[in-house]
Parts: sequence; C-alpha cells; structure tokens
Amino acid sequence: MAAPSASDQSLAPLLRSPSSSTLGSPSSQTSISDVASNLKLRHKTRALRILAFVVSIIASLCAGSVTVFSLYGHLFQSQLHYTQFQINGIASAMSISMYIPVPVIGYVCDRVGPSPLSLLSAILLGGGYGLAAGLYKKGLGEVGDGGHSVKTTFPAMVFAFVAIGVGTSAIYVGAITTCAKNFGKGKYRGLMLVAPIAAFGLSGMVISQVGSRLLYETQPDGGRGDVNVFHFFLFLCIISTALGLIGTFSLRIIDEQDLIDGAVEELERSGLLEGSEIFRRRAERDYGTIDAIDDDARATDPARDDEEEDDDNARLKKAWLLNAETRSFLSDHTMWWFAIGFWLIIGPGEAFINNLGTVIGTLYSSNTRTNETSAATHVSIMATVSTVARLIAASLSDLLSPSPHSQHVQTGFPTSLPQLRQRLSVSRVVLFIAAAITLSIGTVVLASGAVQDHAERFWIVSGSIGAGYGAVFSLMPIIVTMIWGVENFGTNFGIIALTPAVGSTMWGLIYSAVYQAGARDSPSLAEGSDDDIFCYGQKCYSSTFWAMTASVWVGAIMVLWAWKGRDGWSKRGIVI
Repeated sequence: MAAPSASDQSLAPLLRSPSSSTLGSPSSQTSISDVASNLKLRHKTRALRILAFVVSIIASLCAGSVTVFSLYGHLFQSQLHYTQFQINGIASAMSISMYIPVPVIGYVCDRVGPSPLSLLSAILLGGGYGLAAGLYKKGLGEVGDGGHSVKTTFPAMVFAFVAIGVGTSAIYVGAITTCAKNFGKGKYRGLMLVAPIAAFGLSGMVISQVGSRLLYETQPDGGRGDVNVFHFFLFLCIISTALGLIGTFSLRIIDEQDLIDGAVEELERSGLLEGSEIFRRRAERDYGTIDAIDDDARATDPARDDEEEDDDNARLKKAWLLNAETRSFLSDHTMWWFAIGFWLIIGPGEAFINNLGTVIGTLYSSNTRTNETSAATHVSIMATVSTVARLIAASLSDLLSPSPHSQHVQTGFPTSLPQLRQRLSVSRVVLFIAAAITLSIGTVVLASGAVQDHAERFWIVSGSIGAGYGAVFSLMPIIVTMIWGVENFGTNFGIIALTPAVGSTMWGLIYSAVYQAGARDSPSLAEGSDDDIFCYGQKCYSSTFWAMTASVWVGAIMVLWAWKGRDGWSKRGIVI
C-alpha cells in the first residue's frame, strides 16, 4: 500500500474531533484532581454501558412474546371460529409489520439512538396487546351468544398485531444495536451481540410457561386447560409498556463519537476518502478564505463557542459516514447473495414457529387425540434449544473464527488482516451452513411422516428446527458486523432482516393452502361435521415441508457462493 501523501496528512487533523479520544501524552502539569476526574468518568462510562446491556437483555426477553403465537393461535380457531387462512393472516401481518419497518427503524436508530425506539415500543406493544385482549373477550361473548365474531373482531385484531409487530421491531433493533456498538471491540464481541438475540429466543420458553402454568383456564374437572388468552394479553400489555419506558432512559450508545472517528480513520488509511466532497470542502474551509471569515466572526463575536462548531462538524461527519456506508453496503453484490440465502433459510423456520400448534393438531385424528402433545411443550423446547444454539454459535464464532483487527467496515486492504491465532480456525460461513443443515433435518423428519401418529417423536422436529433457526439468526448479525462494521449496523442489519417477512408470509400461505386442501378432503366434511376447518394426517403438511427442505438447501448454496464465488469474500481478502 502506498505511503500517505502530503495532502492526506494535511487532512488528518480534519478527521478527528478534538475530544474524540482520551489517549495522548499526559502533561507533567496534570493535577491529581484531573486524574481522579478521568477515573470517575471511566467508571461512569462503564456503568452506563453495563446498564444499557442489562436493559437490552431484559427488553429482548419481553420482545420475544411474538414467538409464542402458536401458544394461543389455535384458540383463535377453536374459540373464535377463525379459519386457518385468517389465523395465518394475523400471523403474517404481525411478521410483515415486524420485519418490513426494520430498515427504517435501523436507519433511525443509527442516527438518533435507541432511546426513542424504546418509547415507541412502549406505546405500540402496550396498545397492541391491550386492544387484542379487548377484542378476544368481545369475540368470546359474541360466539357465546350464537353470533359470528369473525366479522366484527378480525380486521381490528389484524391491526392490533400489526402494532405489536412494529413495537417488537423497535425494541429489538434498539437492543441489539446498543450491544453491537457498545461492545464492538474485544474478543467476545460476537457473544455480547448475540446476548439480546438469545434473550429474544429464550423469552418464548419463559413467556409460554408463564402463560400455560399461571394464566391458564380451569377445566370443569379442576385441571389445567389452555392459556387464558385475555389475561395473557393483559400481562404482556403491562410488562411491555413498563420495559419500554425503562429503556427510554437507559438504552444509549456510549462514546459514539469515538466510534465514528475510528471508522473515518480506517477509511482514510484504505485510501477510500480521497476525492470525498465533504473532506474537500472542509479542507478549503481550513486553508482558504472561509477560515479568515471565521476569524473575523470570532473577533466580532467573542461569545462564539468552539464546541458548537465541533458539534456541527461531528454531526456532518457522522451523516456523511453513515450515508457512504449505506451506499457501499447496497452496492456490494455479495450482500444480495447473502440476504437471499438468509431469506430462503429462515422463512421455513418462521412459518413452522407460527404454525406449530396446527401442525401438532394434524398428527392425530379427532378420535385418537389422547396422546397428543401440547403446543406449549414444543414452544418451550424450541425456545430452549434455540437459545442454547444462539449462544453456542456466537461462542464458536468468537473462539474459532478469524476476526479482523477492528470493528469497522472491511475494505479488503491489508488493514483487514485478521488477528493471528495459534489454533485452527473455522469460518463463520461454515458455522452458518451447518446451522442451515440442522434446520433442514427437522423439516425432512416432519415431511417424511415419521412423526405421524407418534407425537412423542415431535421433539426431534422442534429441536432440530429450533437449533438451526437460532444459530442462523445469531450468526447473521455477527457476519454483518464483521464484514460491514458496527457504525451503520442498524441500517445494514435492518435491510437483511427484511427478508424473513417475505419468507414467513410465503411459506405461511403455502402451508395454509395445503392444510385447507387437506381439510376439504377430510371425512368430516363428507359427514357434514362442523370440524371441516381442521385437517388430520400427513397430507396436511408433507408436501409443504419437502419444499421447505429444498428452500433451505438452496439458501445454503447461495451463502456459500457469497463466500467462495466470483469476487466473493474469500477472493477479496475479507476476514470472516
């Protein structure tokens, strides 16, 4: 790499904020009070960073309430008489509203911080679950009076779950962006990033157990029945509002200006800043007539504060850097291969989670349902296995995979060389593909009919899909931060996280169509039974899950191509 030119050196002072770093040769005149003040500041910074991390974990633990839809989704069918298409319509509306706004939410989070997003989540999650609770109670009353609750409650129920989806996206993106930026340095940065993601997955187990063991309906014989949906929604309304308000005051990016300055300096060393309009204007300002004008202004206005000018420069630099990195991210063809591959892999997992309850209902006919397993059990299995898989994947990423020397975007220049390791390394892409294959094992077992009339084997399906889904979802943001840096993480993550919405909706509709076709061919329809909205047998799901298996394998091949294909990460010297 060529040595920096004189012009580059002359621009170097422009790329730093005067207060961007505490590093420097201490003056011999430094007083004891100054040292004590700096020590106090460091302790305060560390405390704020830890507080933001803890709140991020707790907020993610609450935000995962959307993952337990299968705990009560089948009750919309049996209690409110919704069809399978309508139930999937609600689930799809929630998924779409949770993923579609993510790029915008990530963009806002990068530029204004996570605190406003936490306040937004308090409003939307609290209002959404409160509205859903009222609508469910209203629907039960109408059904009890012999009416049809679908016409009066379904449109509003969709609206409620749209609000829940957007609120979940706001708090989730705010939480993981906080951890990604506050802990972008260090050996275990992957594990710190995945911590809120793991909490999001674990919440499925925690919340489903709270619902099924504490907020349940009592059967006539005194036994424990299904979750009491009305009380369950009220519970989620209260805790979502409370945690959103707490996050408003505690979720923040610590020393963000240092992060921006470091990214700019990294790009300067790579030579990518040469010819930049913003830095050319700033050079002219310091070395041209504008500087003289500023001096005259200071002479006539002694009250003018240099800090105000520094703040303006910092905001200008941040906006320029984030916009430049967004353009670079969108123009990287490997990002599109990776995003499409992620969509093909994660879509089947999303659809399975949303339809787990009805899939279990197809394993036995209405006459032999005594041995049927419960949806709550497998929601808990998936949540537990998914959480463990997320943490293991992140730990393996930190311990076995090569890492670049900095937390900023990799340019493929020598500055991206990995930190030296003495042991054999395993690429994060290999871990990602292994996770996808694990997910496909579950879809193959289910599609083959091995669990039909054998619900005791269903743990193989929920465990495999949960493990693969969790590992894939944790490795995706890690790969994003390793390749494209953390300073624009919210936007970059949001763009790729948009894809599961399409996958979830597509596979949800496919599953519903196959399910409804099987229900129309069921004997109950010929006998004139009212149960024709239900489907029993392998015909209800087999073809759907064979197609899901193929989708996962194709997605894995696409990610492999982004790594080893033409002008892929490996060919460009990207450390991953």
